[in-house]
Amino acid sequence: MYSYSYKKVDLRVKAVDVPNQEAITRDNISVSVNAVIYYKVRDANMAVLEVEDFYYAISQMAQTTMRSAVGQVDLDGLLSQRDKVSESIKNIIDKATDPWGIKVNDVELKDITLPEEMKRVIGRQAEAEREKRAIIIQAEGEVAAANNMAKAAQTLAAAPGALHLRTLQSINDISSDKSNTIVFAVPLEILRAFEGMGKKEPVEIKNN
Repeated sequence: MYSYSYKKVDLRVKAVDVPNQEAITRDNISVSVNAVIYYKVRDANMAVLEVEDFYYAISQMAQTTMRSAVGQVDLDGLLSQRDKVSESIKNIIDKATDPWGIKVNDVELKDITLPEEMKRVIGRQAEAEREKRAIIIQAEGEVAAANNMAKAAQTLAAAPGALHLRTLQSINDISSDKSNTIVFAVPLEILRAFEGMGKKEPVEIKNN
C-alpha cells in the first residue's frame, strides 16, 4: 500500500523579516541593517519539492545577500541610495529563488544603524556644512550690499548737491536721538553752502 501526504502552500504575497545583520561597507564602516522581503509562491510543486523549507531558505538567502550588497557600496551610497541597494538585493534573491518557484516582489531596507562614533562624525560634518553655507550666504549679502552702496555713491556723485542733501538728512536723523551727544564733522562744502543760503541779494527799488 502507498501512503500519501500533502502540504498546504499559501499562494498569497508573504513577508519575511530579515533580522539585523552586521555588515561592512566598501569604505570599511561597520553598520547594522535589517530588511523585509515580500515574495509569492509562483509554483507550489517547485516550492515543496526543490527546497526543504522555502520560508527559511529565503530568509537565509536574504541575510547573506544583504551583507554582500552592503559591502559593495560606501556609507554615503548606502544612506542616500537606499532604494537602489534594495533593488539590487531584490534582483539577486529573485534570481536565486527562481528554481524554487518563488517570485520576489520587493525588498525594503528598514533600518540602518551606525556606530555612535560614526554618528558623531556625521553630526560634526553636517554642522560644518551648515556653517560653511552660512558664511557663503553672509559673503553674498556683503557683496550685494557693497554693490548697492557703490551704485548709490555713483548716483549721489552724479547729481549736484545730492551728497550734501544726504549728509544733512543723516544729521537730522541722528539729532532726533536726545539720549546721546554726537560730534559730527561737517564737510567744509556744506558750511559754505549754509553761508550762501544766508546771504541775500540786494533789492533795488525804483520809483516811477
